[in-house]
Amino acid sequence: MKARRRTGPTDVVKALVYARDGGACVRCETRQDLTIHHRVNRGMGGAREPWINQAHNLLLVCTTCNGWFEDHPRESYEAGWKVRRPQLPSEVEVRYPDGRLYLLTPDGVRAVTAAAAR
Repeated sequence: MKARRRTGPTDVVKALVYARDGGACVRCETRQDLTIHHRVNRGMGGAREPWINQAHNLLLVCTTCNGWFEDHPRESYEAGWKVRRPQLPSEVEVRYPDGRLYLLTPDGVRAVTAAAAR
């Protein structure tokens, strides 16, 4: 039997996301039942995109907020917690619980945008 191909982020990338997001959900700040959320969905062949499992496309969220994103798509897209194709996650700001907007980079850094700094 053939081994199943791993299509998710590596342990190194997961660690970058966990550190960047401070070990807490990016929406509600809880520290329990955390999971990695893809801003651009992996479905429909998306797992083949080279950036799909990089840190700028991933957020640390609790399982409750992960479900909330699906139930509230308009708010999720407005806050950058979800990103519509063909946009790239590195170009879409994300709102964090401190109210600031950040751009995320593939290497796990979040930078305050000029709009958020005003």
